Amino acid sequence: MNQSAGTPSDSPAAVPVVRAARSKDIALRVLQVILALFFVIASAVPKLIAHSSAADSFEEIGFGTWFMYAIGILELCGGVALVIPLLSGLSAVALIALMVGAFITQLTVFDGEYAVTPLLLIIPLAIIAWGRRGTLPQLAARLRGGS
Repeated sequence: MNQSAGTPSDSPAAVPVVRAARSKDIALRVLQVILALFFVIASAVPKLIAHSSAADSFEEIGFGTWFMYAIGILELCGGVALVIPLLSGLSAVALIALMVGAFITQLTVFDGEYAVTPLLLIIPLAIIAWGRRGTLPQLAARLRGGS
């Protein structure tokens, strides 16, 4: 039988490209899950249960407990959204903005004591934001009523 090369994925040369794309997707998903667990469990929960470690820090900031709960809710929502395919890119960008705020707060209120932590979190979040950048136009189209 005579077979025609109908699509690029039918050719043997395309197999490594498909495998590389799949590997990239899996690596991003693993990174998303790890960061989601961090933001939900290690970061949001202590704020939402008003653990003394979080409450004391936010008291020092001077905005009161409402701000601690607000940040906790943002981290919880951002962490959950990291593992939702359509929201992952937007979530990563929003969490980067939150980490920039945390970095500035660490520098100005806490004399840079833990300023490296938000910076270290920005790096994998930026990787996710870049890797999932295609979800942003998809989300915008869906919000406008498109497919």
